[in-house]
Amino acid sequence: MEYNFREIEKKWQQKWFSQNKYKVTEDSPKPKYYVLEMFPYPSGKLHMGHVRNYSIGDVFARFMRLKGYNVLHPMGWDAFGLPAENAAIKHGIHPSDWTWSNIENMKRQLKELGISYDWDREVATCHPDYYKWTQWMFLQFYKAGLAYRKRSYVNWCPSCETVLANEQVVNGRCERCKSLVGKKDLEQWFFRITKYAERLLRDIDKLDGWPEKVKIMQKNWIGRSEGAEIEFEIDGLGKRIKVFTTRPDTLFGVTYLVLAPEHPLTKEIIAGKPQEKECLEFIEKMQYLNEIERTSTETEKEGRFTGGYAIHPLTGKKVPIYIANYVLVDYGTGAVMGVPAHDQRDFEFAKKYNLPIKVVIKGDGVDIQNLQSAYEGEGVLINSGEFNGLKNTEAMKKITEYLEKNGYGKACVTYKLRDWLISRQRYWGAPIPIVYCDDCGIVPVPEEELPVLLPYNVEFKPTGQSPLAYCEEFVNTTCPKCGKPARRETDTMDTFICSSWYYFRYTDPKNSEKPFEKSLVDYWLPVDQYIGGVEHAILHLLYSRFFTKVLYDLGYISFEEPFKNLLTQGMVLKDGAKMSKSLGNIVSPEEIVEKYGADTARLFILFAAPPERDLEWSDQGVEGCFRFLNRLWRLYIELKDKLSDSSLPGQSELDDELNYRLNYTIKKVTEDIGERFNFNTAISSIMELLNFLYDYKEKGSLNRELILKTLKNFLILIYPFTPHIACELWEIMGFEGDIEDVSWPEYDESALVRKNVEIAVQINGKVRARFDVPVDISEEELKQKIMNNEKIKTLLEGKEIVKFIYVKNRLVNIVIK
Repeated sequence: MEYNFREIEKKWQQKWFSQNKYKVTEDSPKPKYYVLEMFPYPSGKLHMGHVRNYSIGDVFARFMRLKGYNVLHPMGWDAFGLPAENAAIKHGIHPSDWTWSNIENMKRQLKELGISYDWDREVATCHPDYYKWTQWMFLQFYKAGLAYRKRSYVNWCPSCETVLANEQVVNGRCERCKSLVGKKDLEQWFFRITKYAERLLRDIDKLDGWPEKVKIMQKNWIGRSEGAEIEFEIDGLGKRIKVFTTRPDTLFGVTYLVLAPEHPLTKEIIAGKPQEKECLEFIEKMQYLNEIERTSTETEKEGRFTGGYAIHPLTGKKVPIYIANYVLVDYGTGAVMGVPAHDQRDFEFAKKYNLPIKVVIKGDGVDIQNLQSAYEGEGVLINSGEFNGLKNTEAMKKITEYLEKNGYGKACVTYKLRDWLISRQRYWGAPIPIVYCDDCGIVPVPEEELPVLLPYNVEFKPTGQSPLAYCEEFVNTTCPKCGKPARRETDTMDTFICSSWYYFRYTDPKNSEKPFEKSLVDYWLPVDQYIGGVEHAILHLLYSRFFTKVLYDLGYISFEEPFKNLLTQGMVLKDGAKMSKSLGNIVSPEEIVEKYGADTARLFILFAAPPERDLEWSDQGVEGCFRFLNRLWRLYIELKDKLSDSSLPGQSELDDELNYRLNYTIKKVTEDIGERFNFNTAISSIMELLNFLYDYKEKGSLNRELILKTLKNFLILIYPFTPHIACELWEIMGFEGDIEDVSWPEYDESALVRKNVEIAVQINGKVRARFDVPVDISEEELKQKIMNNEKIKTLLEGKEIVKFIYVKNRLVNIVIK
């Protein structure tokens, strides 16, 4: 019987999906377990990164079912987004048609991989039954004061005439049309995630099942800083500039202030001054530089004097106000105090523009008369009035208290985290459920009128601007409050909103009355094991944590963190680089499945590297995994006939070793899957057991009972990795029941106590022989056994033994000269 993987895999996939094998309910007496992989964008084709992600999740889902858990393992589609509109503009295909066609194709591909999903729970974020509740979420945030509208500088593509998210700006250019991206001041919708900054930061340390690197990335993104907010009065303007600093101890060293070019006070300060024209040109120039370019340590610091001055709150002296490229309006207060003696960035700026450098902290061995760079260390205050002589760490508190007492500042905690800009000027997204009325202002759409549907008949213009703005049937509506004519919001929501709550919807995907039933969410969540790429370590995971905390505060759920355990898998590389069309190094999953089968594709992708590390694609590795499955197949087919003879001997000289190896492999695979995610070493131990089974078959007489037990358990061990061949061989061997309904095997501790052990014998470090000896043999007995061996005698003849080194139960090294 040939290993016909095509027939085998087709047979079992049809059986699994026709019987809805992986459908799960909440009324099981088993403990629950929620396994979830990050759902994909329906681009049309799976890539090897998908195969790796979903294979990892499937191994764990199948393993946990056999371990006796009620496993929820769903799949859906993160279906809104810019690529669908790109396709509409480029190919004349409606985003809806393009997306649903891609979903159909990718769903077929996932089924061909044999991934054990409960397809009854499938969701697609572009379906009205889903985005109705995305809009409902927006309304809950709005009612709670967490959704608001304000003017803000945003990434703006002049060609596409649309706002771009930061991730849509590549090297300062629009990812769609490659135009230079600038900044534009627009009315935009935001979520007030900064209100949750402290809780998001505080609770990170409770996430014991998350990789440390991901927790560090989130902490850095939130970026908590303690310091003081200081107010500088603008000379002659009657207004104040607020500055946040972590170093109030250096306040007496301020010799200038710097505003972001986009700061709301900038134009007031420069108005009517000789510097106005030059500053306006500089402001426009800054609109075409992205944040990374402006804040990079490699970028030269550049600024312009505004012609305005600020009054130092402690000295009363005037300090010049500049605008500069390295200050961003959205970070902190959009203004910084220049302390060139104690901040290297300020030092470089001061040197360039010939600004004063005033030393106010004296450190040991620092030449304050001839500073070659900023001194950023600790020391004692000088040139600081009544605070002279204080240690700078003590002066931080004293100066802050003085500012607070005199109305010029206060102690403050700030964060790098900014409020979440959710507006997108595009069509293919969830419409923001807001109406604008000339009389009533901003009016939320009543919940009972959701969903606000995306119209199908729209025109996609080459500019890429959202068709909603031109769709009269969509824009024109009536005010829910007064009934007068009104206009709908034409912005749609950031697709990160759709993916920030999808894992809740899987628990109750067909509910038309609410986004989910609280009891179902409280049964299944938090997600026990979440799996996805490390590229989502910050935004998606942070936004999901934010959503969960808000829903908890509003009483819709009973937990504050969405994901208990997190596995971030590495990328799949080819020739040392990430697979991409431009590099011509893509390997198609469909081609691999067609040539070698889904089980081979899964086995290789899981065997080639630990899940969290990058995996280098290897055609030879794939062929090796295919040969292994063929060897596995041949062994079972050969042994099936032999084992039909019930008169086989009851014992073999290799029985003890086989029993040991079986129990060792059960222990190893159980721990590698369940505790460490070391799938590669689990598979390696399974391969070693197969090799020994061949030795057992060829060298000794067969112990029918032991070999059947081994073959049965072997299939259970390999089943999570290669389910099709495992199910087929289980059926061929006539083992009782369905492999998917059996229990995961337990190992026998007593069988792991070996009676004999193999000792390698080295002479001057080179292995010359191996001895099979009892584990409790004494060193003297072992020495006699070795010295009496004819081969060893010959090798030692005429030599002087200098040392006899014995490493218990492992090796002997005889040193001679």
